[in-house]
Amino acid sequence: MKFSVFTASTPDWTPAEAARNLAEQGWDGVEWRVTDQAPADPPGFWAGNRATWPLTGLEENLAEIGRVTREAGLEFSGVGAYVKVGDRPDVVRVLSATAALGAGRVRLTMPALGDDTYPALFAQARADLEWAVARAAAHDVKILVELHHRTIVSSASAAVRLVDGLDPAHVGVIHDVGNMVIEGHEDFQAGLEMLGDHLAHVHVKNVAWLADGTRPDGSVAWRADWSPLRSGQADLSAYFRALSAVDYDGWVTSEDFSVDLPLPERTRDNLAYLRSLRESAKLS
Repeated sequence: MKFSVFTASTPDWTPAEAARNLAEQGWDGVEWRVTDQAPADPPGFWAGNRATWPLTGLEENLAEIGRVTREAGLEFSGVGAYVKVGDRPDVVRVLSATAALGAGRVRLTMPALGDDTYPALFAQARADLEWAVARAAAHDVKILVELHHRTIVSSASAAVRLVDGLDPAHVGVIHDVGNMVIEGHEDFQAGLEMLGDHLAHVHVKNVAWLADGTRPDGSVAWRADWSPLRSGQADLSAYFRALSAVDYDGWVTSEDFSVDLPLPERTRDNLAYLRSLRESAKLS
């Protein structure tokens, strides 16, 4: 098992700073965020993030992305692209870029709920994914589908339906324990087992549910908020035991969007905590 950081969670650092700091702390790899974003000052996770590579002009940045990553001694755990699975020209772009970088895997985003009925969204996504997987095979890379709330694949069960019959060498699923606190929670081990050969990657973050006033009927309203790894609803010790039970030995990527600690302390403590969970679960 190796540990990396998704740079959506390191907005204060430039790519060079992110690579240097993560390497010095002992992380094994990095998952670069790739998207066009709105400016923001100060930088934030989703806008103005300094550790993000723009999708526009991506090809011109590939040499620099490779240099920054490898000179720090880091590996690529993948590419965190925000390209929609149905956006075929950009799907081809990021597949080609992933191959050129030697990064191996790239995340594509699945449809969000609300734009059409669930069956229609799912059917279109399956058709788009079949097309994309054929292109991924031609580039010898793997597409990653993340379990994410408010999308057609919030749970392992939904993801199994989406990728069923597709070659696990070229499409896999990111099991995301934090996202499933918000929506899609299933027993950890059962979810990992049902994904089988399509279990390709793991994202770790945590979430807390907070009381947030009342609903019109007078009942308590709740909202989900990002939490430090040690203090959210998800039992990460139990999660790592489940990973051990299915002999998972791939990448575990931290994407901690909490702000309780300054960024350098947050990433350093997260690595120490993840290592302790690996040790207690007897993972290699």
